[in-house]
Amino acid sequence: MERPSIVLIMSDQHNPHVMGCAGDQYVQTPNLDRMAQSGVRFSQNYCAGPLCVPSRLTFLTSRYPSDIEVWVNSAALPSHTPTFAHQLTLAGYETTLCGRMHFVDADQNHGFTRRLVGDVSGAMRGAGGEMFEGVWNTAGCGQSHGALMNDAVGAGTATYEVYDRAVTARACQTLREYAEVGGEQPFCMVVGMLLPHNPCVCRKNLFDYYMETLPDPELGAPPDEHPAVASLRGTRDTATVTLEEARRARAAYYGLVTVLDENIGAIMNTLDETSLADDTVLIYTSDHGDLNGEHGMWWKESFYEGSVSVPMLWSWPGAFRAGAQVEAVTSLLDMGPTLAELAHAEPLPERRGRSLTGFLYPDGDTSTWPDVAFAETYALGQRPARMVRTDRWKLIAYHGYSDCQLFDMQADPGETHDLGRDPAYADIRSELLSCVMEGWDGDRIEARCRLRTAELNVTQQWRRRGGLRCSEIWDMPPACNVREPD
Repeated sequence: MERPSIVLIMSDQHNPHVMGCAGDQYVQTPNLDRMAQSGVRFSQNYCAGPLCVPSRLTFLTSRYPSDIEVWVNSAALPSHTPTFAHQLTLAGYETTLCGRMHFVDADQNHGFTRRLVGDVSGAMRGAGGEMFEGVWNTAGCGQSHGALMNDAVGAGTATYEVYDRAVTARACQTLREYAEVGGEQPFCMVVGMLLPHNPCVCRKNLFDYYMETLPDPELGAPPDEHPAVASLRGTRDTATVTLEEARRARAAYYGLVTVLDENIGAIMNTLDETSLADDTVLIYTSDHGDLNGEHGMWWKESFYEGSVSVPMLWSWPGAFRAGAQVEAVTSLLDMGPTLAELAHAEPLPERRGRSLTGFLYPDGDTSTWPDVAFAETYALGQRPARMVRTDRWKLIAYHGYSDCQLFDMQADPGETHDLGRDPAYADIRSELLSCVMEGWDGDRIEARCRLRTAELNVTQQWRRRGGLRCSEIWDMPPACNVREPD
């Protein structure tokens, strides 16, 4: 079979439930829905770490956070660690990264031969007060109650939306250039979007529409909540979030998902207009989710579905199945092995993921699929934790706590009944605890994370003193941020 070109779109912080094709009756996502109709949607797909940098670096390397010692956003990937971009480049692909990937070290390519539109954070640019020009509170891009307050949420425009427009325009321009040149060399372009990451600021028409349309979000916590989850809720100060703040933030988040969908539609239309679509695999996913009010919580760094599960769509008309939904448990770590197989590339020397091609082709064989995924987190102000998800169960072990969380995902997909302390499920807990703890050591993670953070501080000081020279940096246009009356 001919090797296809590849366009892989990765957004930032997209709750997998907030798509029309995922059953959300309120959100407007016609382009993602169109992509699902033409391809395969994976409904139980997980990131390996529900935070930007850990998720992205594990996605690129097909290895767990503990394998590459990446648990926090202030973490870097050594340049000698191979990614799927290295392997596809060696297989003869032109590999391009257009937009966000949140690398925090001097290496802004990590295997991509071209980098278009530099990042807005990490080594490419410091996200200081100038990023929102005094129009929006910088707390709006954080994970605390401040991100939901009136001075950080509302109708208007924030820099992240402007950035995504620039990334989309450059991606479409590059696709047109590929089409004009033609030739035999396939390409792999990864398009990194920032939306729907907070600040929760969107156009007034969308903000008003979702304010009027959406039902009220949840507030409060269950009475028997696991103490580790209660601690996370406390450090994020979610107990003081008011209903009006929650409604406004949720409306704006939905609006940002619709804006993201518009940008994805522009890329899809460019593929169709240039006739590249016939020979190009189109993929959509996100680095992690955003609870966006689910369980009365917000943001990420949680193992609830809205945070650790991510959307994933694959489309290649005429080759892949159309309108299919996969309910098997999959992981972002499966992305690299799948791309390598499609590209006829050598697989990465060490990899945890598996190829998804058995789910993609009409005659694919998935009889040996293991139906298991793992994820890790080391949330700010918390201790390390690890999750295992099987075809039926989800178990979460929190370092320093005697009890775990256990959910029956078939009987309780909303994760409302924690079975972690129910004696009737002792055998299941014991089996899954042995599985999730194998080779994982919370004390070691805390020590290694302190060391890696200290090492990165040295190189970041070097960068701030002028040690870094970038080939391309996104220059934020003035007046990106606009506040409109609600």
